[in-house]
Amino acid sequence: MKLILLGAPGAGKGTQAKRLEEAYGIVQLSTGDMLRAEVASGSDLGKELKAVMEAGNLVTDELIISMISSRVDQDDCAKGYILDGFPRTTAQAEALDSMLEEKGQKLDSVIEMEVDEEVLVGRITGRYTCAKCGQGYHDEFQKPAKEGVCDKCGATEFTRRADDNEETVRSRLVAYREQTAPIASHYDAKGMLKKVDGMADIDEVTSQLKAILG
Repeated sequence: MKLILLGAPGAGKGTQAKRLEEAYGIVQLSTGDMLRAEVASGSDLGKELKAVMEAGNLVTDELIISMISSRVDQDDCAKGYILDGFPRTTAQAEALDSMLEEKGQKLDSVIEMEVDEEVLVGRITGRYTCAKCGQGYHDEFQKPAKEGVCDKCGATEFTRRADDNEETVRSRLVAYREQTAPIASHYDAKGMLKKVDGMADIDEVTSQLKAILG
């Protein structure tokens, strides 16, 4: 099972990807995590990626596709994988199509999590995490059982991402609409795009995804 989860920042892709991993025994592939792992491995590609990033340059589509191509050949991807954070543009989607075709593979599903942008702003600006264990919380939707104390590890220090402020979030949503949303049209034209209501309860979203994946 090979799928792409699409959705604006804060749509809940990460949460749902983890649930799908557990349900189907597939692997969530985050481009950010893959980049860090490749650099840490010291491979030729990792050295090339490190040089590009240290120079402050954007990693080219060609390098990212090369990295993903290498990653999906690993044993833990045998049952399938979820691409998270890729593709971000139509050009990347087309490059991914070509790479998979060369391997004799194809995507099984491309699922877009539809959400209301105003609600997303509230979702993102209200989130914070435990500084010790990384457990996620939210000012409104997911507070610790005891105020100021992490449910998971009992720590009392919490952090917020510096870019989780309203101005930055709104600019990220504009960037998503302009760059990433057209990917949905790319896959829709191929008859592959399915949509779920990302505004629903977390369990309901999971049920919608499983109904599509079978």
